[in-house]
Amino acid sequence: EISEMSERSKQNVAHGLAWSYYVGYLKIVLPRLKESMEKFSRANPNVLAHRETWKLHILVPLSCDICDDLEKADSNIQYLMDLPETTLTRAGTKRRVYKHSLYVIRDEDKLRTCAVEFATPLQSLYAMSQDEAAAFSREDRVEQAKLFYRTLEEILQGAKECVGTYRLIAYEESEEAEPHFLSRALLQHLQQQRQEEYPVCPDTLCSAELSLQISESDLPQPLRSDCP
Repeated sequence: EISEMSERSKQNVAHGLAWSYYVGYLKIVLPRLKESMEKFSRANPNVLAHRETWKLHILVPLSCDICDDLEKADSNIQYLMDLPETTLTRAGTKRRVYKHSLYVIRDEDKLRTCAVEFATPLQSLYAMSQDEAAAFSREDRVEQAKLFYRTLEEILQGAKECVGTYRLIAYEESEEAEPHFLSRALLQHLQQQRQEEYPVCPDTLCSAELSLQISESDLPQPLRSDCP
């Protein structure tokens, strides 16, 4: 019985992390994102040229291996500046600050600007797989990363206040080191947003999406017993 409970708790790791990420962060910042970008654009008229890309681009590497400094992850990605901060009092913390960073993505002779960051809960999955006490294998980590993506996608699709404010970018890194894989993935998503009628689906990204197809039986079960 204890073993079964342990297995169920592992299944719920991704489910819990996705909901925590949404309730404790995305639900707070995403509805305020457009206003923040409007304010920034008024002060810097030529930086954010394409309104259709005024979204938070959330990177979801299925390896869960996150680089804290995006510029070190890909030299074609350069920090520009931060968007105006959102300051709220939360859970006893006065004037808690929420902010997003803008990055310039080099596209040959052109520069594209967008707000981008990693999905931070993936750091927890990675840390768990490195800690023997968590009894969490690399295979568990990859499966949980896929479940995290699927669960977060479903949550956000049902959140009316977040419509048009985000872009989830899930990807599997190539076994062969590609120094500009990340910038290329971002550029493809930016291009797709500018031309939504003609979706862009390069092989590398399509294969990542296909690998995320998970049967209903593989999805994490609700944490509450009264959920259907």
